[in-house]
Amino acid sequence: MNTNIAFLELKYGNIYGGFPNFYAISEIALLVFEKETNKIFLESWINQANVDIVNVFAKVNELGHTVGRGKEVINLKTGRHKPFHEDFRLDENQIKFALKNLHPTKKPIQNFLMKNLRKYRFREIVVFDGRRDIFLCEKAGVNFDRYKIVDLQKDLNKETEYLFSLNKLAVVINFELDRSYLRTYNQEYWLHPIAAKQIVPKSAAFDAARLMMVYNEYHDYREDFMMKAALIINKIQNSKV
Repeated sequence: MNTNIAFLELKYGNIYGGFPNFYAISEIALLVFEKETNKIFLESWINQANVDIVNVFAKVNELGHTVGRGKEVINLKTGRHKPFHEDFRLDENQIKFALKNLHPTKKPIQNFLMKNLRKYRFREIVVFDGRRDIFLCEKAGVNFDRYKIVDLQKDLNKETEYLFSLNKLAVVINFELDRSYLRTYNQEYWLHPIAAKQIVPKSAAFDAARLMMVYNEYHDYREDFMMKAALIINKIQNSKV
């Protein structure tokens, strides 16, 4: 029986000064966990189109609770950051030019995902608040019909009646990246150097690693997980009083 599980994480943002509801994928990470051997395989794709996108990020406290949101502008090709200005707008020709630069990335996104969906054997893909992630991949021509898509945030929300963020859940499980090891309260997994090199904070690969560790804690150590989650919720609620 194939017990491998895949974890899919995307980073995306809208074109700076363009349409607020048009999103461009900046990063993709597909992490495959081989349960029988505890091996971790990680594949990453980074968009290098010459386009400025808006990155929206959460500002969190020590409990992983969101206390604010920030916005920054990143050029996908150079990686350079610049300040975000709410009133900045591109003209029609500039928007067309940005879309023209993004268009050639559609095929590489499709190729990257379809190649790795074929390369690894799994039937289940876990996402976190992943409706838009799946939509953006499908828009690039990826077909997920053969796979069961599991949204861990939705499952946890049903069980706890609380909308957890991945930042908060990383605190719940005491997630730690220690060079070549992923650690939590109940787990420790060795990473191959090629995978370890990809897992850097704020990246899609980092989120995929956190998602895998949360998923495993939730499924393999459920009672302990639920108790620690309740403690974090209580701490957050008490800090608001």
